[in-house]
Amino acid sequence: MPAKSQPIIVIKRNGGHAGHHGGAWKVAYADFVTAMMSLFIVLWLMSSSDKVKKAVAGYFNDPKGTANLLGTTMAGNGVAVTAAVNSNMQKLKEKLEAEIKAKKELESLSKQIEITITAEGLRIELLEDKNGTFYQSGSAHLSDRGQELVALLAGELKTLPNGLLIEGHTDATQYSTDANYSNWELSADRANSARRLLQQDGVRADQVTQVRGYADQLLRVKSNPYDPSNRRISILVKNANDGAPPNLPGAKTSGQLSNAANSKADGQANPQGASPGAQTAGKTPAPVSAPVQPPAKPSAATPAAKPSLMDKLKSMLPGAKK
Repeated sequence: MPAKSQPIIVIKRNGGHAGHHGGAWKVAYADFVTAMMSLFIVLWLMSSSDKVKKAVAGYFNDPKGTANLLGTTMAGNGVAVTAAVNSNMQKLKEKLEAEIKAKKELESLSKQIEITITAEGLRIELLEDKNGTFYQSGSAHLSDRGQELVALLAGELKTLPNGLLIEGHTDATQYSTDANYSNWELSADRANSARRLLQQDGVRADQVTQVRGYADQLLRVKSNPYDPSNRRISILVKNANDGAPPNLPGAKTSGQLSNAANSKADGQANPQGASPGAQTAGKTPAPVSAPVQPPAKPSAATPAAKPSLMDKLKSMLPGAKK
């Protein structure tokens, strides 16, 4: 009798991972990193100087008002503007604005005179309108009110040691089809006419360091290239740290100072302008030391120097000349 076959039993086990952990650990790790960063910042502040602490505290109290406590207000082309220079330029700006308002004939032009403090220095811009206040269309000759304004500016700028940079700008309207005279020449001629008037009214010749003509390449109103305010003259009073300031009138250069010092020393050494070899009346001349003679060459009678120890050792070597 055949044996009964055993049934095949298949055991299936559901293998699975434990419950999902979620992303709570990421939050905890982020909190840990933030706490460590805060700790390091606090430790750095505790070891910093009082100046840094004051600047950081002032920034949180007034972010805009204390940005220059550390001496680096970044603007424009990235030149550092110190608080002292900024203060001087602010005073000059207020003084120019007050003088322009004081003149009734120039008060109406206050909207066309823009004075701003930039990273390079104090920028004074004479903006045109559609009626041609400063220059007639296509002309490089300043009007009467423009000349009066330039004379007023020259009265203040000539007293400064700062260098001046004068720029001329036009709008996008082409001057003419003639390639020999375009907006480039017109903008440069207008800047040069302003330079001549400034120097006629007292600005030093070496105070104007550059004269530039930009044509319509640096528009003030980029959305409207034909806007009249794009036609303008810019006078930039450069910061004193942009190169050495020019010499003030009457100031002596280093060469002149050294020559003056030498002349004074010569006058003390030779009173009454006497020459070094001259004798003063009633006084015994100072003894003149004899010129130092070069040492005489040893003659044949001079005894020879004693041989050194090395010479004796060399003479003892085989083959040495006796």
